[in-house]
Amino acid sequence: MTGVNEIRSKFLDYFAKNDHQVVESGPLVPRNDPTLMFTNAGMVPFKNLFTGVEKRDYVRATSSQKVVRAGGKHNDLDNVGYTARHHTFFEMLGNFSFGDYFKDRAIELAWNLITKEFGLSKDKLLVTVYSEDEEAAGLWRKIAGLSDEKIIRIPTSDNFWSMGDTGPCGPCSEIFYDHGDHIWGGPPGSPEEDGDRFIEIWNLVFMQFEQTPEARLNLPRPSIDTGMGLERIAAVMQGVHDNYDIDLFRALISASVNATGVEAEGKARASHRVIADHLRSTSFLIADGVLPSNEGRGYVLRRIMRRGMRHAHLLGAQDPLMHRLVPALIREMGQAYPELVRAEALITETLKLEETRFRKTLERGLGLLDSATADLVEGGELDGETAFKLYDTYGFPLDLTQDALRARNIAVDVAGFDAAMQRQKQEARAAWSGSGEAAEESVWFALKDKLGATDFLGYDTETAEGVVTGLVKDGAETASLAQGESGFVILNQTPFYGESGGQVGDTGVILGEGVKATVTDTLKKADGLFIHAVTVDEGKLAAGLAVELKVDAQRRGSIRSNHSATHLLHEALREVLGSHVAQKGSMVTPERLRFDFSHPKPVSDDELATVEAYANEIVLQNAAVSTRLMAVDEAIESGAMALFGEKYGDEVRVVSMGTALHGSKAGKAYSVELCGGTHVTRTGDIGLVTLVNEGAVAAGVRRLEALTGSAARAYLDEQDKRVRELASLLKVGAGDVTARVAQLVEDRKRLERELNDAKKKLAMGGASGGTDAPKTVGAFQLMARKIDGINPKDLKGLADEAKAGLGSGVVVLISVSEDGKAAIVTSVTADLTDKVSAVDLVKIGSEALGGRGGGGRADMAQAGGPDGSKADDAIAAIEAHLAGL
Repeated sequence: MTGVNEIRSKFLDYFAKNDHQVVESGPLVPRNDPTLMFTNAGMVPFKNLFTGVEKRDYVRATSSQKVVRAGGKHNDLDNVGYTARHHTFFEMLGNFSFGDYFKDRAIELAWNLITKEFGLSKDKLLVTVYSEDEEAAGLWRKIAGLSDEKIIRIPTSDNFWSMGDTGPCGPCSEIFYDHGDHIWGGPPGSPEEDGDRFIEIWNLVFMQFEQTPEARLNLPRPSIDTGMGLERIAAVMQGVHDNYDIDLFRALISASVNATGVEAEGKARASHRVIADHLRSTSFLIADGVLPSNEGRGYVLRRIMRRGMRHAHLLGAQDPLMHRLVPALIREMGQAYPELVRAEALITETLKLEETRFRKTLERGLGLLDSATADLVEGGELDGETAFKLYDTYGFPLDLTQDALRARNIAVDVAGFDAAMQRQKQEARAAWSGSGEAAEESVWFALKDKLGATDFLGYDTETAEGVVTGLVKDGAETASLAQGESGFVILNQTPFYGESGGQVGDTGVILGEGVKATVTDTLKKADGLFIHAVTVDEGKLAAGLAVELKVDAQRRGSIRSNHSATHLLHEALREVLGSHVAQKGSMVTPERLRFDFSHPKPVSDDELATVEAYANEIVLQNAAVSTRLMAVDEAIESGAMALFGEKYGDEVRVVSMGTALHGSKAGKAYSVELCGGTHVTRTGDIGLVTLVNEGAVAAGVRRLEALTGSAARAYLDEQDKRVRELASLLKVGAGDVTARVAQLVEDRKRLERELNDAKKKLAMGGASGGTDAPKTVGAFQLMARKIDGINPKDLKGLADEAKAGLGSGVVVLISVSEDGKAAIVTSVTADLTDKVSAVDLVKIGSEALGGRGGGGRADMAQAGGPDGSKADDAIAAIEAHLAGL
């Protein structure tokens, strides 16, 4: 028996030996085809190669592509578990030629693989060709030696493939395996073709035409696209007729049986199969960035998850089951798909959270459903109003209601359900009223209701394709934006991050056929609608246009680094300053980060140095940054910190970084926060964290500013340059700059003191300490002087010295500063204070200087005035006053 992993490897190795480039599976969310909800065929990642839009360094390729078919055109969900070959997730083995080999080599490679490498009997095989493709029929006769009865001509589109109404197309040739006459069914094209005896295992598409609106043209470089379902070929090679009997599914079903204690027999057989299949699709979708939600891809994921969880309930599982089966899946498929291993924690947490919440909904909803349908008989129909009440009031989805009633052969009035849904929306809109800014935002609520939420792809890609779904100009919806016009663009999906949680919106370009628009900002509106502020540089943007979306990758990288650094700094601040530290706001831009936090006093230089060092310790760990989905209450209870100003739903992304090295958290996760922003893949991607400023922004709130990566390095380089220039000027080594500057500062202080002393001596009559002879004014001796270059605070000391030399009398000193303002001191010897007051004298002098008086004691007073040019007038006024006493 050949295992699934061995078959996959053998297929890829075979084509690698035949000069094909082995290409890893593309993600389940297609980046190059916005019309697809999920990757639904092996050729999807190569679409642009087939159309000639993209060139790569190979012309032959082979892959094992992850595929999901559970929504839109390809929806196998309802059949899964009840048939032998329906899956929501499967692997498509394929080989591709982009203008290199064509039909003959494709047929030769396929035939040699299945008959020689895989060892299938020629007698068990037959092929189909398009009825008009005689070339293919002839090649099958020549290369494989098949007789005409083994080459079946099919005239329908089943054997003619096309990418769409226009574009590349061509005939197909399918290879069928005969499982034996003990199984009912006939060959393709026969009345019994829907039976299970003859099973298609491989489809070869000969892409040789291009369909235009006018005609079908020959492609200049015909190509090959093939697809072989791994599960189907594994069933053939393992000698079983049912895909669920292959080794991979047996292992998953066995894990489900062991976890529930219920054997896979009878009615339980379908439930175990549903669980095994849905475990694969949900796990791979989560690993590729899809998380459960109520719209778009997230809704399809939730629908798959809940269908599997309902079957776990039917098996009698008392506790959440599916998350316990993840290790079994990783054992089987983790080596081939390492993204499962990397995302194991996220997958496990997401499944556990969803099943825990769903069980409450399920128990309540099933009870209400039983009551509502108690009087219905087989073949009856549940009315739409009741189905909508189950959905709207009790959270019981329509598809789950349908699935639950399926066993009783009871339908649901879907039209009535839709009518009730629409009526509720109309009533909600009528009840909504707003004013001011809220009223201006009404356009976004209307568009959200009309278009639905935007699928955000930006957690793991910076490029994607999308379809324009709406445009807004001057606050109103518009049909188009022409060259030179600015407005807002809404798309069905986007890699552009919309500003929220302190992280600025992305910028970049939108490209289409003949169209180029610059995205200057991205915003989030109306709970999930991403709007792109654009200016159209070329052509015209219009609804329905398929476009390529390119985020400014360098700018996004800088934003990611700065955002992740805010998490590390938050935890470092708490570690250094205390657990009272809480985020009070942030701003994350490409240039720098700003982080506001609660703290009652300035952060010392030593504390800042420690914060910076702790953050960089985690950067140097180069630890993987992990993301999990959790219930918000559970996340906070587990220690995750909520970010200030961020709004959270019932489910949140929890971002973890690094391992703590100090204190009680040593050995545990360092930073764990609730966050919906974009982050680095590993902490080492931050490069470096450098603090550049710390200060107060409000009472009890401090602000930290920092740089990361190349910006931090440039800042430090500039600082280093300044130190080296300073060292050169001081003629010392860089390491001695601080000591030398300290010495110079001390020398300056000493010289300033000496200079000030010299000025005072000079002002009062020279180095000998002598003074001008006093003047007799009335009954008083007066020494009055205007002096320059003296600090006003030194006037009192000079006045005391002058008064001591005077013996008995009055001293008046006026200092005029460089900006023309004056300071005045008056002093009276103790024997005269009963006759004249220094306070009265200083007020007279101050008024002459344009001031409003001063204050002091009877023996000493001080004041000022704005007009130092009136110093002589002030002295004259004081003299006049003394003369009159």
